[in-house]
Amino acid sequence: MRSQLLSAVEPPHPLGMNEERPEKACRSRSDSALVIFAYAQVAFFHHHLSFPPIRQVKAMDKLNIETKVTLRDEYQMPVLGYGTYELEGNEAYEGVLSALEAGYRHVDSATWYENEREVGQAILDFCRTSGTPRGDVFYTTKLKLNNGYENVKKAVQRSLDVCGLGYIDLYLVHGPIGGPEARRESWRAICDFQKEHPGLLRSVGISSFGIRHMKEIIESGLPLPVVHQIDLHPFMTRTDIVAFSKQYGIVMQAWGPLVRGYRFDHPTLAKLSTKYEKDAAQILLRYSLQKGYVPLPKSATKQRIISNSKIFDFSLTEEDVAVLDALDEALVTDWDPTDCA
Repeated sequence: MRSQLLSAVEPPHPLGMNEERPEKACRSRSDSALVIFAYAQVAFFHHHLSFPPIRQVKAMDKLNIETKVTLRDEYQMPVLGYGTYELEGNEAYEGVLSALEAGYRHVDSATWYENEREVGQAILDFCRTSGTPRGDVFYTTKLKLNNGYENVKKAVQRSLDVCGLGYIDLYLVHGPIGGPEARRESWRAICDFQKEHPGLLRSVGISSFGIRHMKEIIESGLPLPVVHQIDLHPFMTRTDIVAFSKQYGIVMQAWGPLVRGYRFDHPTLAKLSTKYEKDAAQILLRYSLQKGYVPLPKSATKQRIISNSKIFDFSLTEEDVAVLDALDEALVTDWDPTDCA
């Protein structure tokens, strides 16, 4: 695990990671539920602008690994992704190849993860050897630092150059650290880059923002994010943030859908595993899908990568989803900056 000196605008550690951290000063609790992938047309707080509704995906019992949700900007994102935090070098390359070979078509990276090059190369090699079009693989990466307008634009270009994929399907602000001005300048820079370079950043979004942070974007008059990636699972339901995001047509990604394994032995998961003949990870991932989230499970083990994709041949009952919702304990599996200034 690499150690780094952290600046005032640098997050204490990256989102989507799978290692316990002591720094949990910024934390918030959320408590209710979100309906499946159907979003109504809504209006901005202070504009008479509106945007088209996100198209509803197939019914839950019809979902498969190829199913996509249509974002508010009309781009489509696969409903299951592969996370790559802490996968570096050849491990990152092989992990992405294994995921793509297993049928995943959605890969999540970040500048912080230091694997954009390997992830991009794995996607390119898979597409070349399998005949899969580049456009069939959805690639996400993230801004590391909220360190000023021009620096952010340079960071976006570096990510494009390093991954080698020609364009980025989804580019996220990795966290709200740095204060209102830093957040606003990061978002403005990303939106401007997207406008100035059509097609290079297809969709843009945020990660681990609190409601106050999202309101800053709304009040700025800048375009809204289409995706919000955050730590979501039955032990941290964040229903206030989820409901607010849904109100603005923002699709939720779950970067910690497996609770980093901390609750795999929970009695409720054990009971449901027996009932559905699925392991705890599969129960958690299916829960995420049925909540309307896009889960991003991470594993370096090929067998686990494959197993995590086997979540489309069963459905949890509404009662069992409610049972899982009731497990909420505001469990922070890593960092949680949603309450940060």
